[in-house]
Amino acid sequence: MTDALKRLSEEGVAIWLDDLSRKRITSGNLAELMDQQHVVGVTTNPTIFQKAISEGHGYDAQLADLAARKVTVEEAIRMITTADVRDAADILRPVFDATDGQDGRVSIEVDPRLAHDTRATVAEAKQLAWLVDRPNTLIKIPATEAGIPAIAETIGLGISVNVTLIFSLERYRKVMDAFLTGLEKAKERGLDLSKIHSVASFFVSRVDTEIDKRIDALGTDEAKALRGKAAVANARLAYQAYEEVFASDRWSALEREGANKQRPLWASTGVKDKAYKATMYVDELVAPNTVNTMPEATLYATEEQGEIRGDAVSGTYEQARADLDAIEALGIAYDDVVRLLEDEGVDKFEASWNDLLKSTEAELQRLAPSEG
Repeated sequence: MTDALKRLSEEGVAIWLDDLSRKRITSGNLAELMDQQHVVGVTTNPTIFQKAISEGHGYDAQLADLAARKVTVEEAIRMITTADVRDAADILRPVFDATDGQDGRVSIEVDPRLAHDTRATVAEAKQLAWLVDRPNTLIKIPATEAGIPAIAETIGLGISVNVTLIFSLERYRKVMDAFLTGLEKAKERGLDLSKIHSVASFFVSRVDTEIDKRIDALGTDEAKALRGKAAVANARLAYQAYEEVFASDRWSALEREGANKQRPLWASTGVKDKAYKATMYVDELVAPNTVNTMPEATLYATEEQGEIRGDAVSGTYEQARADLDAIEALGIAYDDVVRLLEDEGVDKFEASWNDLLKSTEAELQRLAPSEG
């Protein structure tokens, strides 16, 4: 057993767990992962909650109470998910305090059905922040066209945000611009910028999944040589963009007011192709001041076989650009791929949310008190 996770942390990569369930909270597992696997944060999404609530009976007592009160299924979901996030936030609170608010964070997503509605997204972000009522929460907002102004407005209200579903370099720059705009709004409102934190979740494995599929369809040796190169190249160029933005005069002015950098977060870091090493999207994306949110399987794989060789990103930008250019030269259009992935990402979370609505409604009916 190596201590690759410890080395990863020492290189400036915050290890967050991409999973949450009531069982993980009540069994002591989350606290154990913090203690032994260097986990300092948790991310959730509609798919994670749908899986947690549909498996086992960990939510029966709360669901029975909600059924007795005859709440709507939407209210039931909000009560259940915010309870989990609140409890996880309390467990992580010592990390939050020790890192001055940078880590010890738990993320909860706005209703994905609002992804194309700016005003509703801001309203939902405010409601979630109020419901969870913990300073170490991050509200997840998708980086859709409608999400960009919602991010700026939410940050401007002093609410910390995890921007999710970022696939393209152009959109990532818009996300960072929205973050800076939000900080400027917060400053105008007289808010304490040092209390506002944000991460930008740049998705990794899904880029390879889509581009590799198109490479395989071409079938040439020239194409096959580029399998598994797109996702890492894309993420490394995102880090280059991060370095540029946070070296700007605009950022410096905010930093002087106490603002915190918006860290890049590598999301979707479990490999989807068994041909690739399980820790590929961890080993190849080690860089200072980043977050890697891992599914449990990737966390343990990194502990056992991670190869942490220091900063794996700085100085790789020329090769990363060459790899993406070579893929484009094959006739695989980058803009088409990232647009498709964003659309699919929103659709998948919406489908999970709808499944969550159905399964929660069935549970409320099952546990409803008999009339009499």
